[in-house]
Amino acid sequence: MKTLETARLLLTPWREEDAEALYALASDPDIGPMCGWEPHRSVEDSRRIIRDVFSAPEVCAILSRESGTLLGAVGLQPPSEMFPELPATRQRELGYWLGRAYWGHGIMPEAVQALLRYGFGELKLEAVWCSHYDWNRQSRRVIEKCGFRYQFTKKTTNVMNATHETVFYALKREELDSLHGKKEFV
Repeated sequence: MKTLETARLLLTPWREEDAEALYALASDPDIGPMCGWEPHRSVEDSRRIIRDVFSAPEVCAILSRESGTLLGAVGLQPPSEMFPELPATRQRELGYWLGRAYWGHGIMPEAVQALLRYGFGELKLEAVWCSHYDWNRQSRRVIEKCGFRYQFTKKTTNVMNATHETVFYALKREELDSLHGKKEFV
């Protein structure tokens, strides 16, 4: 994937050299559980995650355009089959997280909107879906700002074996197109 640029951000492929910066953010005990994964325990743990998970084609490191500082991650993860009428190649699941110091600055909506433009434009996706635990207000706010529409709520169990009420949303290509005239992207 090519690097995507916004006014303040670079969305770029992960490199193993990012492991220390990733560990500094992902070792926070509150970040991972909000997303359904355990906090990173070491730089080597972060390096393994970069190799095994973040190396997927549409998973990006979010960097400050000004300083190059790592802020978080955002990605479109295949295959997704929330919409059985669409082939898996035409839909993806959106995932994201942000280091605590960067919350509340509009960074994640800016990153998500750039990735959505790429997904619907370059990848020719028809739908993108995402979810959050019902208690995660910050994630819900990002999803709302980006124009996703509520689909359903159900209990899910994550890789830490924790069960939560999870709220699911989707955005279809035609809905994104209608937002362009009505909503200014960050």
